Order: sequence, then structure tokens, then C-alpha cells
Amino acid sequence: MAAEDPSVSGVSGRYATALFELARDEKSIDAVKADLDKFDAMLTDSPELVRLVRSPVFSAGAQAKALAAVLDKAGIGGTTAKFLKVLTANRRLFAVADVIRAFRALVARFKGEATADVTVAETLNDKNLDALKTALKSVTGKDVALNVKVDPSIIGGLIVKLGSRMVDSSLRTKLNSIKHAMKEAG
Repeated sequence: MAAEDPSVSGVSGRYATALFELARDEKSIDAVKADLDKFDAMLTDSPELVRLVRSPVFSAGAQAKALAAVLDKAGIGGTTAKFLKVLTANRRLFAVADVIRAFRALVARFKGEATADVTVAETLNDKNLDALKTALKSVTGKDVALNVKVDPSIIGGLIVKLGSRMVDSSLRTKLNSIKHAMKEAG
């Protein structure tokens, strides 16, 4: 199953596949995904947590103790907490972001969804997000989950990457192409 998707390979793919199969058997895919999303958001918001996860300086015991406290405080328990503790015990916690990404890909495939990476200049409101999901569904024929990243440097517009296709309608790209055309004309 993991070999079908290039984003689900290597060590992180094996761990994600094992977690996915366990969650599927327990009928807890949505709960595990919600917990992993919560942990991923915590990584985004906390440089200290990233340091704990990535640094080889911490012993497995110290990492496990700190992780247990973080999970307890965040209310992450059950299968997800056990899984993150196994990653820690096996000294693979540094790969957690890749494992989460691979797990999301497995869930999306299981649910018949596609995932699009979308870069926008500023946060989209719900109406715009729904319109984007509808447009992408009409193109793919599948429900599309969005990974939205805000990058003010694109100035305006958006960049959408869906599978191997990418549409760049950012203002930055348009301005660069105009600048390039003017240089060639001059």
C-alpha cells in the first residue's frame, strides 16, 4: 500500500502505514488524524517542542518524559500518544513531521480525497476556501483537502499544487514575467 504513493515511503512511510492500519482496525482514523493534526500545530507554534523532537542531545528517557508531559497537557491520548511514545523509544521522533504527512496521505487515499498544497498571500475566509475546494473538486472529481500556507511575499493570487500539477497565479510570478518580458524587449 505504501509503495503506491511517493509521499509514503522510507522510515516515515513504514511508521505511518503501521499507524494507519492500526487506526483503521480500531476504527479510529479520524481521532488519530485529529490528534496528529493537533501535535503538528503544536510543532508549528513551539520552537522548544521542535528542539525536543529533533535534537539528538536529549536521551530517549528525557525525550519520553517531556513528550508524555506535552501530550498530557494537550489532551492527546490513546493510540496517537502510544504511537508517539513508540517513535520516541525507537529514537525516530525526529521524523514525526514526515510521518504525519505520510499518514495524512494514507487517510486521504482511504477516503477517496485528494490533497492540494495552497499558498496564499493572506488568510482565506471560509467562503473563499469553500469556493477553492469546489473548483478543485470539479477538476479532480474528488473531495480535496487543503494544506494552506500563508506567504505574504507572493503579494496576491495563489499557488496551488495538486499531485504533479501546479498552477501559479501569484502576483509575484506575474510581475516577474512582465519584468522579464520588458528586459527582452528593451
